Amino acid sequence: MQNAWIISIGTELTLGQSVDTNAVWLARRLAEIGHRCDRHITAPDDLEPLVDTLRQAAAQADAVVVSGGLGPTDDDLTRVALARVAGVELAPDARSLAQIRAFFERRGRAMPERNAVQALLPRGAQAIENTCGSAPGVLLRLERALVFALPGVPFEMKRMFDRDVAPRLSADSHGDVLLSRRLNCIGKGESDIGELLADLMRRGANPEVGTTAELGTIGVRINAAGETRAIAEARLEKTEAEARRRLGALVFGRDEETLADAVGALLHARGTTLATAESCTGGLIGKLLTDTPGSSAYFKGAVVAYANEAKVELLGVDPAALRQHGAVSPEVAEQMACGARRRLGADFALSATGIAGPGGGTAAKPVGLVYIGLADGAGVQARELRYGADAPREAIRLRAANTALNLLRLRLLG
Repeated sequence: MQNAWIISIGTELTLGQSVDTNAVWLARRLAEIGHRCDRHITAPDDLEPLVDTLRQAAAQADAVVVSGGLGPTDDDLTRVALARVAGVELAPDARSLAQIRAFFERRGRAMPERNAVQALLPRGAQAIENTCGSAPGVLLRLERALVFALPGVPFEMKRMFDRDVAPRLSADSHGDVLLSRRLNCIGKGESDIGELLADLMRRGANPEVGTTAELGTIGVRINAAGETRAIAEARLEKTEAEARRRLGALVFGRDEETLADAVGALLHARGTTLATAESCTGGLIGKLLTDTPGSSAYFKGAVVAYANEAKVELLGVDPAALRQHGAVSPEVAEQMACGARRRLGADFALSATGIAGPGGGTAAKPVGLVYIGLADGAGVQARELRYGADAPREAIRLRAANTALNLLRLRLLG
């Protein structure tokens, strides 16, 4: 495969003020067209570091995709840095200037004169038309590398890449195609899953299999290379099928499919409904469910009963149970689930009550203790979870929400 670098430009990225989603998307698309990304580099809006980065890329990469730094302000330095590395001057491109003016006219505005700087190109470079924004892209060769500079706005960048960059790189590609897939798992730790897939994860294998862990869920990555897309797809499908056979119900989804997506699909397929009663999770279970479009078909709603009075008044929890066992107890978790199911008229109900911290724990009930309730027509059960007193609050809440959803998923799977 040919070697690609991705350079993301922006001080807001280097300071952690914004998340770079462009590089993730670009790396996947590049691999699909035969360009494996060897480097993701983030550079600030500072000319010298950017010039140094571009010089390294020009000497080592076959293809470079730059995103960001093509705006009209003084901190937009991509054009200047490209010209510096190429050893040429910037010159106005009449066609790009006309397209920028037309962009503003379509919106009923006169082009600010400052935007004329976006029509400057390093001499010898080609403009890449931007049909949905004001910043044209730039295409030029720097030493061994073919460099594409695209806007940092994600929807502009993606449209320009698919229309202009991908066809050019596909034509230049002389290596394997690399296709990727991720299986999303829950229910066992990364080491357990690694043991189940040990021989598939051996170094040098094709497909290449690896794992990543994130707050209780494990991703199994499969990267398959092939001389053609069809060959790579066949290898990918075969390895995915074998991994699924070994992992069984641990797999809840693929690629961007979430646990809430999986639960929603099972509820919808069975024509059943769900309600939630949440204390320590503060509505997070309901939020995850309603992130999925169409969730109104199976999700009745959530009762966020944080205070004990709310548990009694809204969910019918017995005050005696609260006095005897405390709000964080299996008895209260069960009563919360039953109350939500009854109050909202759902087939299933999930509840969560616990101590998310950082304070509020005791020796008997430490931070990280959570009880999940699951009620249906056959009865109710509660499960105790202990995430550790050193776990961050947000981790405890998200793990509790995911565990609740997984309990329901396994129940629906039978």
